[in-house]
Amino acid sequence: MTIFNYGIDHLTPGVALDIVEGRTKGALNEEATQKILASRQNVLDITEQEKIVYGVNTGFGSLCTTIISKEDTGKLQENILRSHSVGVGAETPLDVAKLMMVLKVHALSKGYSGVALETLERIIWHIENDFIPYVPQQGSVGASGDLAPLAHLFLPLIGEGKVWKDEQWISAAELFQKENKEALALGPKEGLALINGTQFIAAYALRGFVRMSNCLDTADIIGAMSLEALKGSMKPFDSELHQIRPYQGSIYVADRLEKLVTGSEIIDSHQNCSRVQDPYSLRCMPQVHGASRNAWLHLKEMLTIEINSVTDNPIICSVDKTISGGNFHGQPMAMPIDYAALASAEIGNISDRRVYLMLEGDVEGLPALLMNNTGLNSGFMIPQYTSAALVSENKGLCFPSSADSVPTSLGQEDHVSMGSIGGRKLNTILDNLENILGIELFCAAQGFDFRKPLKSSEILEEVHAHIRKHISFATEDRIFGDDMVIATNLIKNKEIVSVANSAADRHNINLYNHDVFGIY
Repeated sequence: MTIFNYGIDHLTPGVALDIVEGRTKGALNEEATQKILASRQNVLDITEQEKIVYGVNTGFGSLCTTIISKEDTGKLQENILRSHSVGVGAETPLDVAKLMMVLKVHALSKGYSGVALETLERIIWHIENDFIPYVPQQGSVGASGDLAPLAHLFLPLIGEGKVWKDEQWISAAELFQKENKEALALGPKEGLALINGTQFIAAYALRGFVRMSNCLDTADIIGAMSLEALKGSMKPFDSELHQIRPYQGSIYVADRLEKLVTGSEIIDSHQNCSRVQDPYSLRCMPQVHGASRNAWLHLKEMLTIEINSVTDNPIICSVDKTISGGNFHGQPMAMPIDYAALASAEIGNISDRRVYLMLEGDVEGLPALLMNNTGLNSGFMIPQYTSAALVSENKGLCFPSSADSVPTSLGQEDHVSMGSIGGRKLNTILDNLENILGIELFCAAQGFDFRKPLKSSEILEEVHAHIRKHISFATEDRIFGDDMVIATNLIKNKEIVSVANSAADRHNINLYNHDVFGIY
């Protein structure tokens, strides 16, 4: 198994996901261990010399001027976990909570946080055994780090809170009894280091980043199928057009769309038709899908910096140099998250427009509502209602969370990022987007059949055949909601992308002409 060295190696979103899903093992090598031990010794020396350092021997937040005795520094750190465990709402998905632990270990292992080696080893034990703590989703304002979610995440270290084991929630105390473990006694600075940081924001952003990547890849494939169903033109994807307005995303999408339909008999059948231009939802796919790709690239750049950063406070550089700064502030991530949310919503918006085009019946050979015997049958009319509803819901969710700030901690924390809200909201938008794309996939597959006996490209023919293994052609009304669920699952499970990629590989077609658009 591949080894990732916490605190030393460069973490990418793909590698973080590999650790969470068990394809890569995270470990502390000798170099990281020495950095952790040295940083811990600095904190112990500060405590012994009774130097006044925020969070080591003072209270927290607005209580930063309250001095804590040397004897009470451990109690102070345990109290911060208890007092800050005030989250509410639904539980954070287990994969996100596990990702939070991975990101936190990597940050703390860089040697600026002063935590004990034993504390990090215990967190790694939780990761490796899938003993995932219970973390409520709501309660972070994304400024002093994600205080409430991180406090819940690390309550089990001191024998409190709940963890997921054997498909159920059990108390940390019960877990320790079963696994023959003792609760940790936290020392100076440790509790603060654990709850300060942006790991809740970053974990949700990373989850959204990977999901958005799949949606973008899938949208190109489904868009190409809709193009075939609607007898659209390939001319708008010509590389020369995009080189004279050279946005990275547009160039990339145009290239993919050209390759996805190359060799299509359907394209060849209407080369000399009278239609001068296609509607924007077809011919502007490179510009619209590409703009969302650009937003995704921005999120990738910011996220990669974030997950390789130290984001707690104060930073312990040495015994004589501690910095109480603002690396915990979520604003650098909150803004690109909001940008990605808007970009994701727009992919759904243009997808819905393509669905509507397929229903209109204005294109030769494509019946209105994608069914011949309508009247008695409503055909594919109503799935578009659902698509329209989800598109509208996403528009409402696009208000940027980072535009808001509510002061906390008696005004000490007077500007906050709300990045935690943005991260959750991005994933809600992606939930809706996957369903919207599922509806377009369902409709595009139906429209595709009306082009028979003409064949599309090798890639799209294989994608269509895979869809037909799960969803049959509809000659009359049925419970289309069931078909839509299946279509959405084909997207969520990355089957559409996988089938297209496998077909492309077999025919020596490179659908990924730029490494920058990968998750690693």
